[in-house]
Amino acid sequence: QVQLVESGGGLVQAGDSLRLSCVASGDTSSPYVMGWFRQAPGKDREFIASISWNGRHTYYRDYVRDRFTISKDNGRNVVYLEMNRLKPEDTAVYYCAASSVIGLITTPSINDYKYWGQGTQVTVSS
Repeated sequence: QVQLVESGGGLVQAGDSLRLSCVASGDTSSPYVMGWFRQAPGKDREFIASISWNGRHTYYRDYVRDRFTISKDNGRNVVYLEMNRLKPEDTAVYYCAASSVIGLITTPSINDYKYWGQGTQVTVSS
C-alpha cells in the first residue's frame, strides 16, 4: 500500500509557474512508476507525465512536453511536476498516481495506476 499526498496548487495568472509535489508514504520500497494526471470540470481525467522508478525515464503528453517537467527525489519519496508558462486551459485538479505493474518503465495509461492522491487544484486566470 502506498499513500500519496499532493500539494503546491493554487491560483496563478497566465504565464506564471507552479511546482506541484507528491509525497509518498507506506510501502515505498517497491519500484513504482509515478504519474501526474489532471481533471478539468466536466472532462475525463487525462495523463500529463510519468517517470520511471529510478527517475531515468520520463514520458509526457505532447501538449505539455515543452512546459512541464516531472522529476523525483527517491531519497525523500517525492515526485514533482514543474509547470511553466501556465495557460487558462491548464486549470484542473492535478492528481499524483503510482503504478505497481511489473515491467513498466513509464506508462500513460490510467488503468495502470493503482494508487491515487486526493488531488490539488490549479487555477490559471487569463
